[in-house]
Amino acid sequence: MSDTERKVRDFLRENFILGDEALDGDASLTRSGVLDSMGVLELIMFVESDLGVRVPDEDTLPENFDSVDRIVAYLDGRTAASHAG
Repeated sequence: MSDTERKVRDFLRENFILGDEALDGDASLTRSGVLDSMGVLELIMFVESDLGVRVPDEDTLPENFDSVDRIVAYLDGRTAASHAG
């Protein structure tokens, strides 16, 4: 597990109801009831403030934030792009 994934999972565990089962990396956070629209906003604020990754409005899509795997892939991509540029 990467450091980014651990931080995302810790944030979700500390701030949202996950139940007792482990959260699969590809499980939909909205369909499983973990996140609603306000939860997604909280997640994005966490990403920007705690992880230091700016999320443009056009990137606030389910493709980027609906599962742990998608969140980590998005963050890895944004981080790589910021280091390349």
